[in-house]
Amino acid sequence: MKTVVITGSTRGIGRGLAENFLKLGCLVVISGRQQAVVDQTVAQLKTLGSVSGLACDISNSDDLQALWEHAQAHSGVVDIWINNAGMSIKKQPLDLQAVSDIQNIVSTNLTGLLLACRVAMIGMKKQGQGQIWNMEGFGSNGAAQPGMASYGATKRAVNYLNKALRKDVAGSGVQICTLSPGIVVTDLLVGDYDTSSPEWQKSKRIFNILGDKVNTVTPWLAKQVLASHKDGSTVAWLTTGKAFYRFLTASFNKRDLFTDIGV
Repeated sequence: MKTVVITGSTRGIGRGLAENFLKLGCLVVISGRQQAVVDQTVAQLKTLGSVSGLACDISNSDDLQALWEHAQAHSGVVDIWINNAGMSIKKQPLDLQAVSDIQNIVSTNLTGLLLACRVAMIGMKKQGQGQIWNMEGFGSNGAAQPGMASYGATKRAVNYLNKALRKDVAGSGVQICTLSPGIVVTDLLVGDYDTSSPEWQKSKRIFNILGDKVNTVTPWLAKQVLASHKDGSTVAWLTTGKAFYRFLTASFNKRDLFTDIGV
């Protein structure tokens, strides 16, 4: 029975992963910024299996260390640590974005990721084993769009970070892996857009072709993570071949992934 820690797991992809790891028999530790929300989520997930949680701001190293220690107390060994927590800001040119928003997204998506990896690496090196999974997003593969400079830059860093960390952990028994969920309909995705704008309507059409819901993607991701035993493993939902096929069949497969959220 493996112990899985997931940052940012009270909602969205993180919560979906937590639910599915529990269904697969894992011990799961969740986290979020507010302890009350974490406690509520733990109560809701307890019917699925053994779960606990702790409030954690990933930009705070002390919070991350406390999360690690909580997980160890929960099970003794942390087998899998998934860096899922992240944020986005309003989709607009960099010169129009607030300085505070830019600082916050870097503090969370990049500095927080580095600090989380550091804490997990220290703990896993002492254990002599463990997997750290870092979450890709738009920009990780070098793609660029107007208005996505800040977010995309933080996600592009994931690609380099994983390569560098593999060298840092070589011979330690710790594995560095990549999780790529593709385009998943969450409040994080929708929150970037003015849903009354023509730009949203254009983006929505693409999302309905390439996107999926949390409950479609996360069961597969969880199974693939547990089946991955090699350093440098990548679990990717939206492959190039799958994207190409979806565009080819888009006219025959009309979908609206946003009806449940009314946009």
